[in-house]
Amino acid sequence: MKNNIKNIAILMVMLMTIFNYGCKELDLAPEDSFTDLTYWSSEEKALSVLNTAYSQLFNSNYFFFNEALSDNAFNGRGDVAGSASLGAGTYDPSLGRLNEEWNLHYQGIKTCNILLENIDRVPQMNENNRDRFKAEARFIRAFLHFQLMTWFGDIPLLASDPSLEEALTITRTPRDQVKSFIISELQSSLAFLPTNVSLSTNQRGRITQGAVIGLLARVHLYDGDWQEVVNYTNELIGSNDYGNYGLVPSYEGLFLPENQNSQEDILSLQFVPQLRTWGQFFDMAPLSAGARLNALAPTRSLVDSYVMTNGRPIDDPQSGYDENNPYANRDPRLTYTVVYHLYQWRNPDGSTRTIYIAPGSAPGDGPDVYAPGSSSTTTGYYTRKYYDPTHLPQFASGLNLMLIRYADILLMHAEAQNELGQLSESTWDLTIRALRQRAGFTDSNALIFNASLGQVAFREIIRNERRAELAMEGLRIFDIRRWRIAEEVLNGWVEGARFGPPSENNGYLRVNQRSFDPNRHYLWPIPRAERNLNSNLSQNPGWN
Repeated sequence: MKNNIKNIAILMVMLMTIFNYGCKELDLAPEDSFTDLTYWSSEEKALSVLNTAYSQLFNSNYFFFNEALSDNAFNGRGDVAGSASLGAGTYDPSLGRLNEEWNLHYQGIKTCNILLENIDRVPQMNENNRDRFKAEARFIRAFLHFQLMTWFGDIPLLASDPSLEEALTITRTPRDQVKSFIISELQSSLAFLPTNVSLSTNQRGRITQGAVIGLLARVHLYDGDWQEVVNYTNELIGSNDYGNYGLVPSYEGLFLPENQNSQEDILSLQFVPQLRTWGQFFDMAPLSAGARLNALAPTRSLVDSYVMTNGRPIDDPQSGYDENNPYANRDPRLTYTVVYHLYQWRNPDGSTRTIYIAPGSAPGDGPDVYAPGSSSTTTGYYTRKYYDPTHLPQFASGLNLMLIRYADILLMHAEAQNELGQLSESTWDLTIRALRQRAGFTDSNALIFNASLGQVAFREIIRNERRAELAMEGLRIFDIRRWRIAEEVLNGWVEGARFGPPSENNGYLRVNQRSFDPNRHYLWPIPRAERNLNSNLSQNPGWN
């Protein structure tokens, strides 16, 4: 099944070795062999460039540690991908993550532009493949511009590969113009891409029409273009014209090896055991399960967001929540996502072990027990979601990381219908009820549509459903930003489990104090190194 993906992985390793990605800053000077006109002699060489663009789409560090930019998690060891600084609001334009994000995305854009500007030189190439390669490159170029636009607002729009002289004088393009370009690129690529059902087994993981529709829905979601969100999500929910998608029956199973490239996976980062792996779980899992230390820990805020099995939030007097037995009768997705005290950890051989995290708990001070200054969890929690029972040493995993999945399409659809004042019982059943049933809810109070609730109440339910369904998948920070609630949820203390002195904060750990200034933190500053090279790059408000 993964022969083609293995070949892609091998090519990417070779290309990363052969070709120079050290081009400075915007990666604008054409310095690698791809720009040599003699290079474009075969379809295989064009494919190698496209595979390089795929490798530049996103990375696993951002996938996981973007959660620490939000109220879902805390990076308490080092400053991985700048997530500790960004989460706490203590950064400035010199932060390495800003420059890295800028450079990596523009490197990918450069690769796409080089392919698009040279692929027509390839002789005797299958024309269907030529059109498809172009469409895939345009999708990747649009995706990379979208990521940059989301973080920085106005950005240089690069629809072609600029000369060095142009690179040093380029200006920022208004965000709306960048958005229009992204939408146009995606719409133009659609007809030349296959659906997921028409992909051969050895091509799974390639960009499809469903990925285009999913990204178009997300672009409009982030701007609150609600009718457009409904229009695009309907194409995947109510029609098979652009592919055939659905929910994997088991929420837990969705993230296991047996469900790779499933009907729920619309777009993912592709990995292959031994050839191309990610290893962030080495610093996320319980230490007794083989982890090195804990660098990314879920927060109390995330844990408390999971509703009770009757559908009520834990602060509802009728929820049945017991603060002394906090993990009983909770949304089943909590157990599939977060490791808490006395968690029953399933080992690869099917056996289980109890994870002891509370200080002084039997059988003593094991490796997972919370202790300030140690290598254990900083919040009293570890992560379970995306644990790979077939992992290699040091938690090296070949599991694919889903960037867009069908559950997200359902959640986008529910949110947009509610914002349009059109949320109905049929929409609820198609989206929220379906997701909760898949998760394991059985109480009718959590499943039925309550018509007496108004738009505001449904808004909170749907937003919280997004949080529970998509936790630890790197999307929460983008929701916080587009809902404009960051000043509410990213100011004050990051809190952890109830392992502190009872006289302080009712015993809940105070881990790190954060600050979010709405006057400047909704947009990242343009990296200082970029502006030192090019004075035509203006700065975002509140930064210098």
